[in-house]
Amino acid sequence: MKIVIPGGTGQLGTVLRRALTAAGHRVVVLGRRPERPGDLAWDGRTPGPWTDAVDGSDVVINLAGRSVDCRYTAANLREMMDSRVHSTRVVGEAIAGAAEPPRLWLQMSTATLYAHRFDAPNDETTGIVGGTEPDVPAHWSYSVDIARNWEREQEEADTPRTRKVALRSAMVMSPDRGGVFDVLSTLTRLGLGGPVAGGAQYVSWIHDRDFVRAIGFLIDREDLAGPVNLAAPVPLPHRAFMRALRRAWGVPVGLPATKWMAAVGAFALRSDTELLLKSRRVTPGRLLDAGFAFEHAEWRGAAEDLVRRRRDGAGVPPGKAGGAART
Repeated sequence: MKIVIPGGTGQLGTVLRRALTAAGHRVVVLGRRPERPGDLAWDGRTPGPWTDAVDGSDVVINLAGRSVDCRYTAANLREMMDSRVHSTRVVGEAIAGAAEPPRLWLQMSTATLYAHRFDAPNDETTGIVGGTEPDVPAHWSYSVDIARNWEREQEEADTPRTRKVALRSAMVMSPDRGGVFDVLSTLTRLGLGGPVAGGAQYVSWIHDRDFVRAIGFLIDREDLAGPVNLAAPVPLPHRAFMRALRRAWGVPVGLPATKWMAAVGAFALRSDTELLLKSRRVTPGRLLDAGFAFEHAEWRGAAEDLVRRRRDGAGVPPGKAGGAART
């Protein structure tokens, strides 16, 4: 198959490109600064020569959007919104204008759409959309607005010959450098991998290989369209999540952090506490109902696999595998 990945130069794009190329597919990545032969330039806003790659392709997987790993200033939040909405709109326009449109458009979304809650999991049918929860920072509702508008652009795109799926993804855990697993592992190995703000908030996650397998499953299952949660079936409280990660790394203790300590740390890391404090209790109802079998449903085994792969050199630039265990 020919698979086009707008915004595929980040970590998720790297994970997908590696797996899809290994499976024998032709992968074309669209990025602001093309990195490899065959990649194409785009700005995420306007049509251009890149639209020729969409015409005649089999699948488009749009991952474009400004990283959420930043301080949630008004300017950054607006850029998050605009980069997602505009890129989705122009991808839809390219598909609508194609003589031979792709049969499937997988559009990245986010599990952050769902409400901050502890009482019950959020699946696609019974889940509660966030934005009106009491006693949470006001800007959390803007993150939900971003997700709503992101998905609405895909829904409203006039692409009748193309099946559309919105990927409501939890945090993808990969041993590659620079991702969330890398950051959490660094904190853990420094002795800072304890619970944050008591650790009752739920963490939703998905192992990178299950993420890739779920993408393949959705490509093959022509009966699935609309929102699909990409998350392991067993989310768990942050305190248990970090305990399993410490065990996988062989670190006996992790210092806990209060909310204000988390705020200081997030500021130092140029990030936001929403990524740590929001309770994302998300489950993959539609995937499970369709018969998808997770290889890594439980976090303890997933963490052990990711640590092993990191020690073996996964995610380390060529020629530096000997330093895989150092951060």
